[in-house]
Amino acid sequence: MRTQQIQETDSAAIAHALSAYYFQGIYEGDLDKLHKVYHPGTLLFGDVKGQPYAKTLASYLDGVQQRQSPKDSGKPFKTEILAIKVVNSIAIAEVTVQMYAFLYHEFLSFHKIDGQWRIVNKMISDVNK
Repeated sequence: MRTQQIQETDSAAIAHALSAYYFQGIYEGDLDKLHKVYHPGTLLFGDVKGQPYAKTLASYLDGVQQRQSPKDSGKPFKTEILAIKVVNSIAIAEVTVQMYAFLYHEFLSFHKIDGQWRIVNKMISDVNK
């Protein structure tokens, strides 16, 4: 029972990190919030509009900084946490992010580092057809 309680606490902490830092950081284009949830060595892979996608965290954050934020665009922005699975100090979150003409299905790998859940890998696929 104790393990289940720890997993529920960790799942809640990850859900909070997603809502307060990840989703809000993307929505507002706020790099400070994104730095709170991403590990500096994070790599991002997947596909966007059918094309391969591979970036370092630095190149991704540069793109966030250069674009108009979804908040400033006034266009729809919707997020959903589909699942969170925790095993000890590792976890995966399955989420969707709808912004601009994209609907991203994402798998975010988390690692608990110094008591904080941080994204260490991001896999995305643009599923908007």
